[in-house]
Amino acid sequence: MRVGLTCTLALLAGCANTGLPNDGSPFAPSGVPRGEESVDGLIVGHRLMAAGEYELALKSYLRSAADHSTTVDVLSAVGSANLMLGRLGQAEKMLRRAVEKDDSFAPAWNNLGVVLMEQGEEAEAARVFRIAFGLDSGQSAEIRENLRHALAKVENPGYAPATNENFALVRRGAGDYLLLSTP
Repeated sequence: MRVGLTCTLALLAGCANTGLPNDGSPFAPSGVPRGEESVDGLIVGHRLMAAGEYELALKSYLRSAADHSTTVDVLSAVGSANLMLGRLGQAEKMLRRAVEKDDSFAPAWNNLGVVLMEQGEEAEAARVFRIAFGLDSGQSAEIRENLRHALAKVENPGYAPATNENFALVRRGAGDYLLLSTP
């Protein structure tokens, strides 16, 4: 009797409405219902970066690259996420690809400068920050401050400000990412 009841309950559970669309296809449903658009991976990635979820942001940026190709925005975002994860070599590679793709994109130049500063390449970082500053027409306080720090390090290699050096990552659109130096 118990076995029969168990089998009947199992069969009924299989008939339950799962909330998933049933279009008669033997394949799993796609992630986005038909007629609806998914949220852009760049936007999701930017939100995850702001929340400090760098690994998830990187995955979102990579999905965006699959959807939109490797635009300068995507390359710069992937480089910035790698930087925040401490993957300096990968960050540098992505940001160099970004500035090769669009050499007028100031945020990518700035973020490349941040990577170079983290690697101890102050002279090249100062050159890169100058490019970013020129492209930005001096409008970004973050780029201006990054250039000031880099120039101070080049002029005085023993330069150590009274407070921690903070380098700011910037991206296209609203919002900044702040990269804090290690204590």
